[in-house]
Amino acid sequence: MLTRRTALMGLGAGVLASPSAHSALLPALQLLKYKTLVPEIFQAIPRPPTYTPCLVIGSGFGGAISALRLGQAGQQVTVLERGSQWPTDPWRDIFSNDTLPDGRAFWHTNSAKMIAGNTAYFDRFGGVMDATVYPNMTVWRGAAVGGGSVVFTGCMIQPERRYFDAIFGGALSFDEMNAVYYPRVRAMLNLSTIPSDLYNANAFRHSRTWDAQVRAAGYTTTLSESIFNWNVVRAETRLQSRASATVGLSNHGNSNGAKFDLNQNYLKQAKETGRVRVYPGHEVQGIGWDGSRYTVDVVKRHPDGTQLDRYVLTCDKLFLGAGSIGTSELLVKAQATGNLRNLNAEVGKGWGTNGDTTVVRSLALTGGITQASPSASRVHDAASGLPVTLENWYVPGLPVDLGVIGSLGMVFDQTHRGDFRYDPATGSVKLNWAADGNDDAIAVSRTVNNRICAATGAIPGVPFITPDVSGRNWTAHPLGGAVLNKATDGFGRVVGHPGLYVVDGALIPGTTGAVNPSLTISALAERNIEKIIAEGR
Repeated sequence: MLTRRTALMGLGAGVLASPSAHSALLPALQLLKYKTLVPEIFQAIPRPPTYTPCLVIGSGFGGAISALRLGQAGQQVTVLERGSQWPTDPWRDIFSNDTLPDGRAFWHTNSAKMIAGNTAYFDRFGGVMDATVYPNMTVWRGAAVGGGSVVFTGCMIQPERRYFDAIFGGALSFDEMNAVYYPRVRAMLNLSTIPSDLYNANAFRHSRTWDAQVRAAGYTTTLSESIFNWNVVRAETRLQSRASATVGLSNHGNSNGAKFDLNQNYLKQAKETGRVRVYPGHEVQGIGWDGSRYTVDVVKRHPDGTQLDRYVLTCDKLFLGAGSIGTSELLVKAQATGNLRNLNAEVGKGWGTNGDTTVVRSLALTGGITQASPSASRVHDAASGLPVTLENWYVPGLPVDLGVIGSLGMVFDQTHRGDFRYDPATGSVKLNWAADGNDDAIAVSRTVNNRICAATGAIPGVPFITPDVSGRNWTAHPLGGAVLNKATDGFGRVVGHPGLYVVDGALIPGTTGAVNPSLTISALAERNIEKIIAEGR
């Protein structure tokens, strides 16, 4: 029997038990559980070389792409990643599920606020999703080898020219990106739209319902390119693989490798050059300059969070690919402490949420059993206020299809921006973000959702359980903090510090034009590293 509590557990992707329910023996027992389920992440990690010519911090899209191209150019490269190297297998239970998450889900925390607003409690462990909490904003980001490619929902969409040009103001050529770098990434990641046989499968009935609803409201749908390996998803429908993508798993990884993440392409090829070494479990605490080389202060951690070692590594060229949050925090801290003395006043500025919202409507019975996680399609509305895209989304953590239809909203908002500031009292970096910074994005997402509901008889939100539109203090698409042509030059070279580069979403000023950022981050990384290698600086 479905109760309100059961529904909330599904919608929020989390168990609502109190943390006091954990016994004193549970941590040790749970550690044994994880060692049994995923022994690979407990393997001993060697110490990186004290000096490497090129060092990359982070193994997400920007870091992985830079590492591969540097290795192909003959450079010796060390890649530091705080998260674990997670395996995949067609049948094993490697990653946490979304409905009742355990320690494999989140990065070294006992609880996390979920998308529906409830709080989930679990074991403190080195899971794959970091929920970084600031005043007024919680940011979800990857913490694993492969970074965000392990935990995102797979959509990789190119922005329209009008938005691209508005974002970059001529600093980047849309024609060049469109002709060279976007296609290069598409080819490397095998991007494609959902095949018709899967679109018509039971697991995607919610996608067909979503399309029918938005069309009833007068919108035209566009198929979305995705990183999912459709052959693996197809194998799930034929019972030839563990169910994963077809039962709404994605936010905490796909155990069977259904997502064609960076471990299967850029990072794999980088390692195959023989010049690139990836070191999981290495969390960077700070960066600096010793007068001749860049220094990197690193803590080596066990998957349970225990510090195993600490050392300083050096390099001639340092590539920051720790994501918008990680890269911005490292630069702001280095500037405030004097470890990098020539950074300019633009460091830490220009941060935004990509206008992220989560949009829900209910009373939309589809006849499906589960909701698959790959997004099939999207609509765009540029006439209802700020430009907004709604993507066909699954309801994270919902174990069965209960007639709740979810969308991910992304709003092109160039007004609301935050900045990072160093707090000397705590020795940490904080994000300054206005409490109402996403309210305009929420408003336009609500307008579009209400139009769809009015045309179809659906109900905005789920009464008494979850609101129609959320996103006032949450994002999964952090952007900015070291913006291109402000904190860096036009190719990500940090102003005032030759040999220091930003290669990730910190370069992008808060938005990628009402679409998912990953494709633009990747294409920009391809463009920039090509120039850096060609010019040797």
